[in-house]
Amino acid sequence: MMEPLVLFRALMDETRLRCLVLMVNEGELCVCELGYALGVVQPKISRHLALLRQSGLVQDRRVGHWVHYRIHPDLPSWATTILKATAEGNLAMEPFSDDQARLRTMADRPGRCAGFAEVTT
Repeated sequence: MMEPLVLFRALMDETRLRCLVLMVNEGELCVCELGYALGVVQPKISRHLALLRQSGLVQDRRVGHWVHYRIHPDLPSWATTILKATAEGNLAMEPFSDDQARLRTMADRPGRCAGFAEVTT
């Protein structure tokens, strides 16, 4: 069961918060998409995603050499509500709006290539 302290600790870090907001808005994203959108190197993104996965906030899925992350579908409703409200309330604010805009400019996004199976929550 998700503890409130786990969620709020995750939200305290800017990189993790920005990743979570992008996943709420975009659905499933791979490490390279998150790194590109945030302008952060892959090892740093991977470290934060590992913490989010260990905390139970996100779920990962491997497709070949790509690792895709999404908000865990089994989060309690109160946690999902908080994440959605945070994403919606900050969509037009920096750095979240910048992250979203940068992601849209990424060429050859792995999640949009042939053979990608969309995951629904």
